[in-house]
Amino acid sequence: MNNKLLFLFILLSINSSFAQSKGYWQQKVDYTMEVSMDVKNYQYKGKQKLIYTNNSSDTLRHVYYHLFNNAFQPGSEMDVRSQTIADPDARFMTKTKDAEGKEIKESRISKLKPNEIGYLKISNFKQDGVAAITKEVSTILEVTLAKPILPGKSTTLTLDFNGQVPVQIRRSGRNNSEGIELSMAQWYPKMAEFDFEGWHADPYIAREFHGVWGDFDVKITIDKNYIIGGSGYLENKNEIGFGYEENDKIVKKDPKAKTLTWHFVAPNVHDFTWAADKNYLHDIVKGPNNVDLHFLYKNNPKIIENWKSLQPIMITVMDFYNKTVGDYPYKQYSFIQGGDGGMEYAMCTLILGNGTLNGLVGTAVHELGHSWFQHILAFNESKHPWMDEGFTSYIEDLAMNEISVKKAENPFESSYKTYVKLVESGKEQPLSTHGDRYDENRSYSIASYVKGELFLSQLEYILGTENTRKTLKRFYNEFKFKHPTPNDIKRTAERVSGANLDWYLTDWAQTLNTIDYGIKNVEIATDDVQRTAISLERIGRIPMPIDILVEYTDGTKESFYIPLRMMSFEKENPTPDIKRTVLSDWAWANPNYFFEVPKVKTSIKKITMDPSGLMADVKRDNNVYEVK
Repeated sequence: MNNKLLFLFILLSINSSFAQSKGYWQQKVDYTMEVSMDVKNYQYKGKQKLIYTNNSSDTLRHVYYHLFNNAFQPGSEMDVRSQTIADPDARFMTKTKDAEGKEIKESRISKLKPNEIGYLKISNFKQDGVAAITKEVSTILEVTLAKPILPGKSTTLTLDFNGQVPVQIRRSGRNNSEGIELSMAQWYPKMAEFDFEGWHADPYIAREFHGVWGDFDVKITIDKNYIIGGSGYLENKNEIGFGYEENDKIVKKDPKAKTLTWHFVAPNVHDFTWAADKNYLHDIVKGPNNVDLHFLYKNNPKIIENWKSLQPIMITVMDFYNKTVGDYPYKQYSFIQGGDGGMEYAMCTLILGNGTLNGLVGTAVHELGHSWFQHILAFNESKHPWMDEGFTSYIEDLAMNEISVKKAENPFESSYKTYVKLVESGKEQPLSTHGDRYDENRSYSIASYVKGELFLSQLEYILGTENTRKTLKRFYNEFKFKHPTPNDIKRTAERVSGANLDWYLTDWAQTLNTIDYGIKNVEIATDDVQRTAISLERIGRIPMPIDILVEYTDGTKESFYIPLRMMSFEKENPTPDIKRTVLSDWAWANPNYFFEVPKVKTSIKKITMDPSGLMADVKRDNNVYEVK
């Protein structure tokens, strides 16, 4: 190789290495929106100005917007999906009877009339004042830009929009089952996310979301009798009143005016949601770190006591989340009666508010948890729903156990049982399945909420509780206001503990492999035999380190720990009051393992594999050996 070629080769190698080592980046959007709501026909008009900053190394010639409201129309993908999935969500269905009196289920969306559907229509689209080409494809707006957005450059995109709020079916809509007039989730043209994987312009089929971080400045003009709660901070509190005012100097309202304009700003979020009703009660209580906790709920005597009782509980829970994961970074959070079930949004949640106090608390605890796992650590929910739902379920169960009078040794026990039932059903799909691609809603729900939760609870078994909690805190501090991936939580756990965990993420999240270990044989020590011989076997494909507890007839105990060779790690003794012996490691390729327990003065009563119950063994009946 001549010198010139050598120099060129070195230069290309340096450039290639530099390109591969570039740091994390994410796009940025700044929304300014003005919207006017007609509460008589549930239609609204608005203007949007969006400053889009391209922090990628790509030149962008197209951008994409989500038009979520368009899903609530007969024949939409959401409608078709509800009619073709094996176990449709009951909220999408209505029950009727055929000519013979037989009960049949029909899609609610398919029955919507023109004045009941949802829609979002775009006009007057311009880029830096120049018209751009737009194409509406169901719930996506495809935009061919007037000029490319170069790396590191910003552009201003403006548009007009008009929409209609659909009859409430899923999350957003009007006049929900509890009488809330407006649940305004997914109501505006929302820029799709572009990241290191490319564009994420998924159609809306009732699953989850992925949004671009940015600042929102939103003005909502509505009938003056309505009270609004939602994302962000209300800028004109004294003008609005309704319990928002900060002092006694309320701006006198024009008695002739029929509307009020509410002005909200929401910094550094990736969505903006609001709800409105004429009969909201509005309470504000101080939470941890002086955060204002807002509670907006119907003036219904049957539920007021529950909503009042909820308030001190949520102060305690927010404090627990702050200490377990990291401090909530905003200065307000709103619990708003609206929507259906419960759904997390930036700085607020929409939840059903009737029913029992326990049901209300359970929903509120879960949705508040999403502030950490989705609205601060902003996962791609569409591709990895198990991260936000599962991790939220994990801290939810910890919090519910914390506020319970009677504490459970294993607060995740029911989740392990639910996961095993899914495995036994034969309908499990890998966690790497896109949220929209699950064959059944049940498989999606158990995978996302339950198996996702077990990823963390089982990490307690693998690394120890202390390392797992340290992992959560470091993960939060390093990835807040970013879009972390499954690999990021794995690498964080590795950095905290020093263990190798690639096998765990691969097997648990990308395959249908299961954990199944068993006590194969036990030969008890006698007068002639001085050691008890214990044979173990690995039946499932997923490897694990193994904890063994030996109990003796005199009430004493001792434990044995078998490290997993591919982890290159030794866990701290989870029960330091019990003597532990660390045995030689167990290599995955060998399905069998043998060790001996020296004879002691008393007899062995019981041998238990994984006494904590934190290993998701799908057949636990062979994990215990008892001397009869």
